[in-house]
Amino acid sequence: MKHLLPDGWPRPAGYSNGILAKGETIYVAGMVGWDKSGKFADGLVAQFRRILENTVAVLKEGGATPANIVRMTWYVKDLDDYRDNLKAFGQVYRDVIGKNYPVMAVVGVTDLVEVQALIEIETTAVVET
Repeated sequence: MKHLLPDGWPRPAGYSNGILAKGETIYVAGMVGWDKSGKFADGLVAQFRRILENTVAVLKEGGATPANIVRMTWYVKDLDDYRDNLKAFGQVYRDVIGKNYPVMAVVGVTDLVEVQALIEIETTAVVET
């Protein structure tokens, strides 16, 4: 995997501008912040942690780790709540994913299919062959 940073561009904080990867691709569906029984975690940051843990579990089934993540798209219902918790998000991300910074997009949405969901994240990973 190679991180792509055009000459003269500032290094982004917490994500990458682009990634070049070769191998088998794992696509993880939009994960929400519930446990195996369908119970949602309380609050945005707690749901975020659960989503990342669920994502890591799915990746493991495909022989991948968080280091293989190349792209994440986050759908957040309350962008103000997200912005107010950036430090907590960063800590949770580092705790679960580590120091891998894939390409990312954060999108504000008015609603998600699961009523209790405050955030949903899709992930793509590449396992080099």
